[in-house]
Amino acid sequence: MEALVRSLGELILAPPYLLPTFGYNEDFARPEVRVDAAGYHFIIVERGQELQHAITLDLRELLLWIFKGVTFSMAGQYELENRIERQDCRILLFAKQVELLKQIDPVFAHQQEARLQKLLQKRPTDFDN
Repeated sequence: MEALVRSLGELILAPPYLLPTFGYNEDFARPEVRVDAAGYHFIIVERGQELQHAITLDLRELLLWIFKGVTFSMAGQYELENRIERQDCRILLFAKQVELLKQIDPVFAHQQEARLQKLLQKRPTDFDN
């Protein structure tokens, strides 16, 4: 599984530090993946506090959890480097995230795109003020 995650990360040119650790935790909100009889564990710890601990038996679901975070971080950096003045920064960020997810799995991209479109509709921004 670690090899699969790393190969998918290479596919989108993800920096290794954005990928989760496997079987150990570095803290500072870097995700960790563990596998045991209960399933795949996706754990986020920050400053010694467990912020998230999700478990699934579905490898695809685990991959979605991993790469939603990885692609969001990559898209955030992309948006910073390519910011368009007077445009809601989420537009570029979300488009880049969907583009990256599409390279991993078109279904992941479609699911995330639908979710992100709802977010954009909920909070329109008026840049003329």
